Amino acid sequence: MIDLLGGVRVLAVSQFGAGPFGTLHLADLGADVIKIENRATGGDVARTVPPYAIQGDSLYFQSFNRNKRSLTLDLKHPDGQRVLHDLVHVSDAVFSNLRGDQPKKLGLTYEQLQEINPRVVCCSLTGFGLTGPLSGEPAYDYLLQAYAGWMSLTGDPSTPPAKSGLSLVDFSAGAVAMVGLLAGLLHVRRDGRGCDVDVSLLDTAISMLNYVAIWTLNRDYRPQRLPDSAHPSLYPAQVFRTSDGYVVICCFKEKFWRALTVALDAPELAWDPRFASFTTRYEHRDALIADLKQRFLARTTAAWLKRLRGNVPCAPVNSVSEALADAQVLARDMIMELEHPEFGTLREVRTAIKVGGAANHRRPAPALGADTEAILREVLGYSDQEISDLRQAGVV
Repeated sequence: MIDLLGGVRVLAVSQFGAGPFGTLHLADLGADVIKIENRATGGDVARTVPPYAIQGDSLYFQSFNRNKRSLTLDLKHPDGQRVLHDLVHVSDAVFSNLRGDQPKKLGLTYEQLQEINPRVVCCSLTGFGLTGPLSGEPAYDYLLQAYAGWMSLTGDPSTPPAKSGLSLVDFSAGAVAMVGLLAGLLHVRRDGRGCDVDVSLLDTAISMLNYVAIWTLNRDYRPQRLPDSAHPSLYPAQVFRTSDGYVVICCFKEKFWRALTVALDAPELAWDPRFASFTTRYEHRDALIADLKQRFLARTTAAWLKRLRGNVPCAPVNSVSEALADAQVLARDMIMELEHPEFGTLREVRTAIKVGGAANHRRPAPALGADTEAILREVLGYSDQEISDLRQAGVV
């Protein structure tokens, strides 16, 4: 079996979703992710997020922290810094997910740690970055969807701006941070020295404006919310109501438009010069969409999928339960089971990376401080007396 990141040790000072989602990928791929938590504050606040929370744990916390180890450590205590430095000496990376003014205050930057381990990579995932006038401000996914302009693009134009139903800034920033961290490790492999990696929620969200940004920055383009979740430039590509639900179609190539006219039994649409190309369909989109809406009402979602699949890119608008039970999702082995001492058998979604022959790690997220003694004893070689002294001082 392949343990892709076996032997890689990452110290993670992070909570809630963005950072833990990123390091979840490393843990699932075999890295030893040591989650550093402060017992005085109850550890990662995700442990208390409802619903389905128990004392010191929750299903929310479990979703982000499987296959990791928990070490309680007070980084503000001088002896806590000593323990941190001992860990850095035998680790490959330090990852933090804090306000931009915190990594330096807690001694988590490469400048502060390079003398202890010149090969360590220090990755900071913050709300607004390590620099700039807002670097010290707290930030969360919801705020960044508003701040970066996403909400101005989301939702029906007749309703207030809306956020995504998922924490997409958090998830995307966590994934981007892991790309940066792994790039840093490759840099170490090549040049022998570590570095700082600076990723922020805001930078990630702004970078994901992508084609909307280039249109806005270079032409007189004014992004706006569109009815029926329509694509801003390619038609038809949107939600259509059927006789019993909804279906999404995406005619992102001319051949798909032609195939759609066949599925609709509507050769007149194919012949209509108003709908002959991307450009003319865009110019006459109101007439086109009005016509298509009436046609899609004639059949059920299942009937349309039967006609469209294999010819026109399409999808039903599933509920979450329907999506998780989908045959393709199950065929891809995206649902895993693991045993938890309190919650019993937990079914969770896997991370999306699949490596042939990779080891399948299935440890539940750890209880607060569950691995403290093992890490101090086995990783650092501390004696019983040293561990007792640290406990007595409230450091661990």
